[in-house]
Amino acid sequence: MAEKKLPLHWKILIGMLAGAVVGLLINLLGIDAATVEQWPGPVAWIATQLAELVGFTGDLFLRGLRFVAVPIVLFSLIVGASSVSDIRKLSRIGSRTVLIYMATTTVAITIGVVLANLTRPGTRMPKDTQDELIAQGAEAASAKLQVAEARDIWDTLLSIVPSNPFKALAEGDMLQVVFIAMTIGIVLTLLPAEKSQPVIALVDALNDVVIKIVDLIMKTAPIAVFALLAKVMAQLGLDLIAALVTYSLTVLTGLLVMVLLVYPALLKTFTKVPVRRFFQAIAPAQLLAFSSSSSTATLPVSMECVEKRVGVSDEVTSFVLPLGATLNMDGTALYQGVAAIFIGQLYGFDLSLADQVTIVITATLASIGTAGVPGVGIVMLVIVLQSIDIPTDAIQGGIAMILGVDRILDMCRTVTNISGDCTVATVISSLEGETLEPHPDFLEG
Repeated sequence: MAEKKLPLHWKILIGMLAGAVVGLLINLLGIDAATVEQWPGPVAWIATQLAELVGFTGDLFLRGLRFVAVPIVLFSLIVGASSVSDIRKLSRIGSRTVLIYMATTTVAITIGVVLANLTRPGTRMPKDTQDELIAQGAEAASAKLQVAEARDIWDTLLSIVPSNPFKALAEGDMLQVVFIAMTIGIVLTLLPAEKSQPVIALVDALNDVVIKIVDLIMKTAPIAVFALLAKVMAQLGLDLIAALVTYSLTVLTGLLVMVLLVYPALLKTFTKVPVRRFFQAIAPAQLLAFSSSSSTATLPVSMECVEKRVGVSDEVTSFVLPLGATLNMDGTALYQGVAAIFIGQLYGFDLSLADQVTIVITATLASIGTAGVPGVGIVMLVIVLQSIDIPTDAIQGGIAMILGVDRILDMCRTVTNISGDCTVATVISSLEGETLEPHPDFLEG
């Protein structure tokens, strides 16, 4: 009898825990570049090279996933859209997907605003701690403020259509890539079969090639997440998290409400998939999302988990998840609700009910078409704060303060984003009458 292999998600979890422990030890021991330079020559050189290797390993893994992100969205969406011969069915799936995504995002940010009003994190920070955190993050906050650019809903809708499709593919603008793929896929259904089938067969084969590349990349995931977590925890440590403990706990509580209550409620209401089996199935994607802080980088793994481990059809997976990587930012939207209230309280601004409703609406709209990359939530937050007329000095000071813990919270909210994408894909699949049986090769550990 063949020995049972340890499932991938357990390997990734072990890598994450080991990376967190090593990173915290480095931080607590105060080991940094200046300290290493004082060590004996050969020891210092080895330590420096090890640190460079750790950073290189994590970055190479993320680059590999981003390398396949655009091709897998393009090819899978073309195949998915072209396989739906009934345009009305495609329209039904699309409208349901967008509606549910917008609904969950609105629920998420509302939860964040309510929790922030209950815990009032902006009234609990000593003035000296506030000044110290602002001083530490002032330069980075200023840079974030310059990057942010408010867009209305019409600009957002217009930006979906690329003026140059090759530029959109080269730059990885996911919403525009989705538009390109959907357009090609729909048009293929309108062509005679003798012309469309060779194209569909070629794209389907290319999609299989990209999926195989993802399988190969994921074999290195446990080592890569060790490297990513070790680097992050060595930089952060626990001091900054402690200084912003109420704010951080408020955000984390909201994210847990989404993952442990809202998404299971959707699954129980609209599907027959057991909640436990669902979360076991998407565990590799969740762990990778936590390590990478990138919905886009995690997308290939999310698609594989939902299709092979949950049992959602390729037709639904290839449409719903790429759309979710650009439209669905539940965790990010929730965080913005908490952060906006926190900064308002911190600087003594009395945010009215109208202001808080504006926060909900603006954050929901700002989440549309936002790139699924690390740190983008801060740029979106600037847009939200500007919508309720928070002065520039207060925006800069508030952002400077929360930048210290943004990385760890970004990791957590990306898990929520990915969990929401997978939940909606499962719900849409169930609404379309699919059986939702996992692939035979999927064995639970």
